[in-house]
Amino acid sequence: MAVYAIGDVQGCYNELQKLLEQIAFNPGKDQLWFSGDLVNRGPDSLATLRFVRSLGNAAVTVLGNHDLHLLALSEGNMKHWANDRSLEPVLNAKDRDELLMWLRYRPLMHHDSKLDYSIIHAGLPPQWDIDTALMRAREVETVLRGVGYSYFCTHMYGNEPSYWSEQLKGMDRLRFITNCFTRLRYCTVQGDLALKEKGPPGSQRDGYLPWYEVPGRASDADRILFGHWSTLGYHQSRNTWALDSGCLWGGKLTALKLSKAKPVKTIQVKCKGYRAKKIEAQSIWSLS
Repeated sequence: MAVYAIGDVQGCYNELQKLLEQIAFNPGKDQLWFSGDLVNRGPDSLATLRFVRSLGNAAVTVLGNHDLHLLALSEGNMKHWANDRSLEPVLNAKDRDELLMWLRYRPLMHHDSKLDYSIIHAGLPPQWDIDTALMRAREVETVLRGVGYSYFCTHMYGNEPSYWSEQLKGMDRLRFITNCFTRLRYCTVQGDLALKEKGPPGSQRDGYLPWYEVPGRASDADRILFGHWSTLGYHQSRNTWALDSGCLWGGKLTALKLSKAKPVKTIQVKCKGYRAKKIEAQSIWSLS
Protein backbone atom coordinates (compact mmCIF):
# COMPACT_ATOMS: atom_id res chain seq x y z
CA MET A 1 0.00 0.00 0.00
CA ALA A 2 1.25 3.46 -0.95
CA VAL A 3 0.15 6.67 0.78
CA TYR A 4 0.31 9.97 -1.11
CA ALA A 5 -0.28 13.43 0.36
CA ILE A 6 -1.70 15.93 -2.15
CA GLY A 7 -1.79 19.73 -1.97
CA ASP A 8 -4.71 22.09 -2.50
CA VAL A 9 -6.81 21.04 -5.51
CA GLN A 10 -9.37 23.88 -5.42
CA GLY A 11 -11.56 22.41 -8.12
CA CYS A 12 -8.74 21.66 -10.57
CA TYR A 13 -10.21 18.26 -11.34
CA ASN A 14 -8.36 17.56 -14.58
CA GLU A 15 -4.97 18.24 -13.02
CA LEU A 16 -5.86 15.93 -10.14
CA GLN A 17 -6.65 13.14 -12.58
CA LYS A 18 -3.36 13.70 -14.40
CA LEU A 19 -1.48 13.52 -11.11
CA LEU A 20 -3.22 10.28 -10.12
CA GLU A 21 -2.40 8.81 -13.51
CA GLN A 22 1.25 9.77 -13.08
CA ILE A 23 1.51 8.05 -9.68
CA ALA A 24 -0.51 5.06 -10.94
CA PHE A 25 -2.95 5.43 -8.07
CA ASN A 26 -4.82 2.22 -7.24
CA PRO A 27 -7.84 2.91 -4.97
CA GLY A 28 -7.94 -0.76 -4.05
CA LYS A 29 -4.47 -0.63 -2.51
CA ASP A 30 -3.36 3.00 -2.11
CA GLN A 31 -4.55 5.93 -0.04
CA LEU A 32 -4.61 9.66 -0.75
CA TRP A 33 -4.30 12.36 1.92
CA PHE A 34 -5.67 15.74 0.81
CA SER A 35 -4.47 18.88 2.59
CA GLY A 36 -7.86 20.61 2.32
CA ASP A 37 -9.36 23.15 -0.06
CA LEU A 38 -10.77 20.59 -2.44
CA VAL A 39 -13.07 23.30 -3.77
CA ASN A 40 -13.50 26.92 -4.86
CA ARG A 41 -12.07 29.23 -7.52
CA GLY A 42 -11.11 26.39 -9.87
CA PRO A 43 -13.15 25.13 -12.84
CA ASP A 44 -14.81 22.01 -11.40
CA SER A 45 -15.34 21.85 -7.65
CA LEU A 46 -18.39 19.63 -8.11
CA ALA A 47 -16.52 16.89 -9.98
CA THR A 48 -13.67 17.10 -7.47
CA LEU A 49 -16.00 16.65 -4.50
CA ARG A 50 -17.86 13.79 -6.11
CA PHE A 51 -14.66 12.01 -7.04
CA VAL A 52 -12.92 12.28 -3.68
CA ARG A 53 -16.10 11.26 -1.86
CA SER A 54 -16.42 8.22 -4.15
CA LEU A 55 -13.00 6.98 -3.02
CA GLY A 56 -14.32 6.11 0.44
CA ASN A 57 -11.55 4.99 2.77
CA ALA A 58 -8.99 5.38 0.00
CA ALA A 59 -9.07 9.13 0.65
CA VAL A 60 -8.42 11.16 3.79
CA THR A 61 -9.36 14.82 3.52
CA VAL A 62 -8.83 17.55 6.10
CA LEU A 63 -10.92 20.70 5.95
CA GLY A 64 -9.54 23.93 4.55
CA ASN A 65 -10.89 27.47 4.64
CA HIS A 66 -12.45 27.13 1.18
CA ASP A 67 -14.24 23.97 2.24
CA LEU A 68 -15.63 25.81 5.28
CA HIS A 69 -16.60 28.67 2.98
CA LEU A 70 -18.77 26.24 1.02
CA LEU A 71 -20.42 25.00 4.21
CA ALA A 72 -21.05 28.58 5.34
CA LEU A 73 -22.70 29.43 2.03
CA SER A 74 -24.92 26.38 2.30
CA GLU A 75 -26.15 27.64 5.68
CA GLY A 76 -27.01 31.08 4.33
CA ASN A 77 -23.86 32.97 5.31
CA MET A 78 -23.47 34.98 2.11
CA LYS A 79 -20.89 37.43 3.47
CA HIS A 80 -18.34 36.61 0.76
CA TRP A 81 -20.62 35.25 -1.96
CA ALA A 82 -20.09 38.20 -4.32
CA ASN A 83 -16.34 37.59 -4.50
CA ASP A 84 -16.51 34.21 -6.21
CA ARG A 85 -19.40 32.20 -7.72
CA SER A 86 -17.45 29.07 -8.63
CA LEU A 87 -19.24 27.08 -5.92
CA GLU A 88 -22.66 27.65 -7.45
CA PRO A 89 -22.69 24.28 -9.27
CA VAL A 90 -22.14 22.50 -5.94
CA LEU A 91 -24.90 24.43 -4.21
CA ASN A 92 -27.31 23.71 -7.09
CA ALA A 93 -26.38 20.04 -7.52
CA LYS A 94 -29.00 17.33 -7.00
CA ASP A 95 -26.64 15.53 -4.64
CA ARG A 96 -25.59 18.68 -2.75
CA ASP A 97 -26.99 17.48 0.58
CA GLU A 98 -25.00 14.24 0.41
CA LEU A 99 -21.83 16.08 -0.60
CA LEU A 100 -22.18 18.69 2.12
CA MET A 101 -22.91 16.10 4.79
CA TRP A 102 -19.82 14.19 3.70
CA LEU A 103 -17.77 17.40 3.91
CA ARG A 104 -19.07 18.17 7.41
CA TYR A 105 -17.63 14.89 8.61
CA ARG A 106 -14.10 15.52 7.36
CA PRO A 107 -11.52 16.19 10.13
CA LEU A 108 -9.44 19.29 10.69
CA MET A 109 -6.40 17.12 11.39
CA HIS A 110 -5.37 13.57 10.58
CA HIS A 111 -2.58 11.76 12.40
CA ASP A 112 -1.13 8.38 11.47
CA SER A 113 0.99 6.96 14.27
CA LYS A 114 2.32 4.12 12.12
CA LEU A 115 3.58 6.38 9.34
CA ASP A 116 4.42 9.09 11.87
CA TYR A 117 2.86 11.94 9.87
CA SER A 118 0.09 14.43 10.55
CA ILE A 119 -1.74 16.49 7.94
CA ILE A 120 -3.53 19.80 8.44
CA HIS A 121 -4.57 22.58 6.09
CA ALA A 122 -2.72 25.61 7.48
CA GLY A 123 -0.77 25.69 10.76
CA LEU A 124 -0.47 25.11 14.48
CA PRO A 125 0.20 27.72 17.19
CA PRO A 126 3.50 27.16 19.00
CA GLN A 127 1.80 26.14 22.27
CA TRP A 128 0.15 23.00 20.87
CA ASP A 129 1.83 19.63 20.61
CA ILE A 130 0.27 16.97 18.39
CA ASP A 131 -1.96 15.48 21.09
CA THR A 132 -3.23 18.92 22.06
CA ALA A 133 -3.85 19.84 18.43
CA LEU A 134 -5.88 16.67 17.90
CA MET A 135 -8.01 17.47 20.95
CA ARG A 136 -8.62 21.03 19.77
CA ALA A 137 -9.52 19.78 16.29
CA ARG A 138 -12.09 17.40 17.78
CA GLU A 139 -13.83 20.32 19.48
CA VAL A 140 -14.63 21.96 16.15
CA GLU A 141 -15.36 18.66 14.42
CA THR A 142 -17.96 17.83 17.08
CA VAL A 143 -19.73 21.13 16.41
CA LEU A 144 -19.63 20.68 12.63
CA ARG A 145 -21.27 17.28 13.01
CA GLY A 146 -23.82 18.30 15.64
CA VAL A 147 -26.66 20.63 16.50
CA GLY A 148 -24.40 23.69 16.68
CA TYR A 149 -23.41 23.40 13.03
CA SER A 150 -25.61 26.14 11.58
CA TYR A 151 -24.71 28.62 14.32
CA PHE A 152 -21.02 27.92 13.78
CA CYS A 153 -21.30 28.51 10.03
CA THR A 154 -22.96 31.89 10.54
CA HIS A 155 -20.47 33.10 13.16
CA MET A 156 -17.11 31.64 12.14
CA TYR A 157 -15.66 34.60 10.21
CA GLY A 158 -13.26 36.93 11.99
CA ASN A 159 -9.63 37.40 13.09
CA GLU A 160 -10.23 37.50 16.82
CA PRO A 161 -9.16 36.26 19.26
CA SER A 162 -5.57 36.23 18.05
CA TYR A 163 -4.04 34.42 21.01
CA TRP A 164 -4.79 31.02 22.55
CA SER A 165 -5.98 30.63 26.12
CA GLU A 166 -7.58 27.64 27.78
CA GLN A 167 -10.09 30.12 29.20
CA LEU A 168 -11.52 30.88 25.75
CA LYS A 169 -15.13 29.78 25.42
CA GLY A 170 -17.91 29.56 22.85
CA MET A 171 -17.30 30.96 19.39
CA ASP A 172 -14.12 32.74 20.48
CA ARG A 173 -12.60 29.37 21.28
CA LEU A 174 -13.96 27.67 18.16
CA ARG A 175 -12.92 30.55 15.90
CA PHE A 176 -9.34 30.56 17.17
CA ILE A 177 -9.03 26.80 16.65
CA THR A 178 -10.57 27.06 13.19
CA ASN A 179 -8.32 29.96 12.19
CA CYS A 180 -5.21 28.02 13.17
CA PHE A 181 -6.12 24.87 11.27
CA THR A 182 -7.43 26.63 8.16
CA ARG A 183 -5.81 30.10 7.88
CA LEU A 184 -2.56 30.38 9.85
CA ARG A 185 0.70 31.29 8.12
CA TYR A 186 2.50 33.67 10.47
CA CYS A 187 2.57 34.23 14.22
CA THR A 188 4.81 35.67 16.92
CA VAL A 189 7.07 33.64 19.17
CA GLN A 190 4.38 34.02 21.83
CA GLY A 191 1.72 32.68 19.49
CA ASP A 192 -0.17 35.81 18.40
CA LEU A 193 -1.68 35.07 15.00
CA ALA A 194 -1.09 37.38 12.02
CA LEU A 195 -3.90 36.27 9.75
CA LYS A 196 -3.61 39.20 7.33
CA GLU A 197 -0.06 38.22 6.36
CA LYS A 198 -0.22 36.14 3.17
CA GLY A 199 2.98 36.64 1.21
CA PRO A 200 6.12 34.49 1.07
CA PRO A 201 8.59 34.48 3.97
CA GLY A 202 10.37 37.82 4.07
CA SER A 203 7.29 39.83 3.18
CA GLN A 204 5.76 39.78 6.66
CA ARG A 205 5.86 42.53 9.26
CA ASP A 206 8.61 42.58 11.87
CA GLY A 207 8.03 40.29 14.80
CA TYR A 208 6.22 37.57 12.87
CA LEU A 209 7.57 34.21 11.73
CA PRO A 210 6.19 31.38 9.62
CA TRP A 211 4.41 29.22 12.17
CA TYR A 212 6.76 26.30 11.51
CA GLU A 213 9.88 28.40 12.23
CA VAL A 214 8.88 29.57 15.70
CA PRO A 215 11.70 28.47 18.05
CA GLY A 216 10.65 25.85 20.54
CA ARG A 217 7.19 25.19 19.10
CA ALA A 218 5.67 22.21 20.85
CA SER A 219 5.20 20.26 17.60
CA ASP A 220 8.77 20.78 16.38
CA ALA A 221 9.70 17.10 16.59
CA ASP A 222 6.62 15.89 14.70
CA ARG A 223 6.29 15.47 10.95
CA ILE A 224 3.52 17.73 9.66
CA LEU A 225 2.11 18.14 6.15
CA PHE A 226 0.13 21.26 5.28
CA GLY A 227 -1.28 23.27 2.37
CA HIS A 228 -2.91 26.72 2.13
CA TRP A 229 0.21 28.76 1.32
CA SER A 230 0.49 29.10 -2.45
CA THR A 231 2.97 31.98 -2.21
CA LEU A 232 5.28 29.70 -0.23
CA GLY A 233 5.01 26.88 -2.75
CA TYR A 234 6.35 23.40 -2.16
CA HIS A 235 8.68 23.72 0.80
CA GLN A 236 10.34 21.42 3.33
CA SER A 237 11.64 22.77 6.63
CA ARG A 238 11.90 21.65 10.26
CA ASN A 239 9.82 18.48 9.94
CA THR A 240 7.12 20.21 7.88
CA TRP A 241 6.17 19.89 4.22
CA ALA A 242 4.17 22.62 2.48
CA LEU A 243 2.10 21.04 -0.30
CA ASP A 244 0.25 23.94 -1.92
CA SER A 245 2.39 24.57 -4.98
CA GLY A 246 -0.09 26.94 -6.61
CA CYS A 247 -1.92 24.74 -9.10
CA LEU A 248 -4.77 27.23 -9.34
CA TRP A 249 -2.34 30.04 -10.08
CA GLY A 250 -0.32 28.37 -12.81
CA GLY A 251 2.06 26.41 -10.63
CA LYS A 252 1.94 22.67 -10.02
CA LEU A 253 -0.16 20.11 -8.20
CA THR A 254 2.06 18.20 -5.81
CA ALA A 255 1.90 14.71 -4.34
CA LEU A 256 4.30 13.25 -1.79
CA LYS A 257 4.74 9.51 -1.45
CA LEU A 258 5.05 9.01 2.28
CA SER A 259 7.23 6.52 4.09
CA LYS A 260 8.15 6.28 7.75
CA ALA A 261 11.72 5.19 7.08
CA LYS A 262 12.56 6.69 3.69
CA PRO A 263 12.58 10.31 2.50
CA VAL A 264 9.39 11.43 0.81
CA LYS A 265 9.18 11.20 -2.96
CA THR A 266 7.83 14.26 -4.76
CA ILE A 267 5.59 13.95 -7.83
CA GLN A 268 4.19 17.03 -9.60
CA VAL A 269 2.13 17.95 -12.65
CA LYS A 270 2.03 21.35 -14.31
CA CYS A 271 -1.24 23.27 -14.11
CA LYS A 272 -2.98 25.62 -16.51
CA GLY A 273 -3.38 28.38 -13.94
CA TYR A 274 -7.06 29.27 -14.00
CA ARG A 275 -6.33 32.36 -11.93
CA ALA A 276 -2.67 32.89 -12.68
CA LYS A 277 -2.88 36.69 -12.64
CA LYS A 278 -4.72 36.95 -9.34
CA ILE A 279 -2.39 35.21 -6.90
CA GLU A 280 -3.59 35.85 -3.35
CA ALA A 281 -5.17 39.11 -4.47
CA GLN A 282 -8.31 38.82 -2.37
CA SER A 283 -8.11 39.49 1.34
CA ILE A 284 -11.44 38.26 2.66
CA TRP A 285 -11.56 35.76 5.51
CA SER A 286 -12.87 32.71 3.71
CA LEU A 287 -10.51 33.05 0.79
CA SER A 288 -7.36 33.90 2.72
